[in-house]
Amino acid sequence: MDIRRATTVAEVVAADHLFDHPARAEWAERFLTTAGHHLLLAYADGGPVGFVSGVETVHPDKGTEMFLYELEVAEPYRRRGIGRALVERLAVLARERGCYGMWVGVDAGNDVALAAYRSAGGKDDGACTVMAWQF
Repeated sequence: MDIRRATTVAEVVAADHLFDHPARAEWAERFLTTAGHHLLLAYADGGPVGFVSGVETVHPDKGTEMFLYELEVAEPYRRRGIGRALVERLAVLARERGCYGMWVGVDAGNDVALAAYRSAGGKDDGACTVMAWQF
């Protein structure tokens, strides 16, 4: 397995099967060219099998932290350490970028994601409820 940062729209489109919806070239371009946005792709067997995306958030009184936006590993490749490796690589990138920490929101009952985050050193602080707005 190899993990590389996505730098081209073509790489993102080639990983289209990993996203919830088809990747749109204009959105991929915007993501890749926006400062503080990161997309790491895991490759195995000649193609992309997983990704993690992260977004740096900055606040005037806290500094910069990494928001782990999304993690996905294709079903046949799960439980092989790929999710953990992607999360660990994003954490390394966050430290290199001067982030003081990293966080993620997890859907209740998503045991696969929780296992990946825990295996990469994440801790449940028990203090988070997610509120959402749909526009």
